[in-house]
Amino acid sequence: MNRLFINYLTIPVLIFLAFTSCGGSSSKNPNLPTGENPKDYKFAASDLSRNESPNVPQSDMNELAAGNSEFAFDLYKEIKSAGGNLFYSPFSISQALAMTWAGARNNTEKQIADTLHFTLGQTGLHPAFNKLDLELQNRGQGAKGKDGKGFRLNIANSIWGQDGWSWLPDFLDTLALNYGAGMRLVDFKKLPDQCRVIINNWVEDRTEDRIKNLIPEGIITTDTRLVLVNAIYFNAAWKFPFKEENTKPGDFILLDGNKISADMMNQNEEHDYTEGDGYKACELKYDGDELSMIIVLPDSGRFDEIESSLSADFIDGIIDNLSDKSVNVTMPKYEFESQFSLADTLEAMGMPDAFSASADFSGMDGSLRLVITDVIHKAFIATDEAGTEAAAATAVILNEKGMPEFAEFKVDRPFIFLIRDIKTGAILFVGRVLNPKA
Repeated sequence: MNRLFINYLTIPVLIFLAFTSCGGSSSKNPNLPTGENPKDYKFAASDLSRNESPNVPQSDMNELAAGNSEFAFDLYKEIKSAGGNLFYSPFSISQALAMTWAGARNNTEKQIADTLHFTLGQTGLHPAFNKLDLELQNRGQGAKGKDGKGFRLNIANSIWGQDGWSWLPDFLDTLALNYGAGMRLVDFKKLPDQCRVIINNWVEDRTEDRIKNLIPEGIITTDTRLVLVNAIYFNAAWKFPFKEENTKPGDFILLDGNKISADMMNQNEEHDYTEGDGYKACELKYDGDELSMIIVLPDSGRFDEIESSLSADFIDGIIDNLSDKSVNVTMPKYEFESQFSLADTLEAMGMPDAFSASADFSGMDGSLRLVITDVIHKAFIATDEAGTEAAAATAVILNEKGMPEFAEFKVDRPFIFLIRDIKTGAILFVGRVLNPKA
């Protein structure tokens, strides 16, 4: 094999990560926040236990992964205009909305399915998500985390419903069987902010304190009736860690051509690498060879062009063309978080009924009284010499209607990267870094 030596210049970043219950009556472990007592809650949980061995054909798994990837890049195109660094978990958003979709009916159900690329139908999608979730949580057996502890890829779901509201057994069964989520009954009518704090504590506990205050004050009100939450936490060491002594200050070239000084890591290793029209790409694997980060580095002056080309097919083409090369990788350390309200975005993407008086979530309670008022998403990413730590959470809030040589790989300019599950192709997080010092 001829060895190619390349250098990657530093760049703003776009990240795709492949990662992943206040409530009626159940004896199952409610997965409460640290310090919370199960006796403090009533539960409206199904009598069904989670199906730990769902029988799902591989064709359905492939279709789910393809649809999730399509949504990941559709969403990126909608939120990139906000400017600055960007990071999110399309997996978390898709799973939280899949739980919500279980209770959608008629045109609301169709609009959500079209927007999220849910092509398997109600009977096929939820078991497929269950199988994907279970597969992801089996990743990293024996692998290391970036903090010296073991590898972690933890995914958790929870549902918080108004006490005294009538929830349909079929809806609760679907969530228990496929998402491991029982419904805690809380009193949004009398104690909305206390409920918000309890939900936020659950998210913080499930993301090792990285996602705090997911739901801001004022989002949950006395009209809130249901909150569905997904949380995901990822901590992995590089297969080939960077040596700290090789990290030195270096130039990172911003989109406007100005330079800033950033802590630039460097290593010479064998990585999968490719070049295309207007970009270079390199795959950095995590310990265990089951997940990886793919960095897409647009050529100077072509960031906007490459960013606009992003799609599932574009990334698949990059992955298909990766081949082993000796690569000198130079890239910045970075750490930041992003937070979004996705209500207006999702409405514009094709699911307006879910946020309007036309909303039909009768599959949840047998009525037409519920409407989504917000979809809150928050994500955190930190990448350094040891590896990557990432976390994200999504909350879907429903209110009662009527209320409101060496290949030199020097990453010193804006770049695009993704972390994926290699076997399933699942993209768990998406982001970009335009300024590693922001």
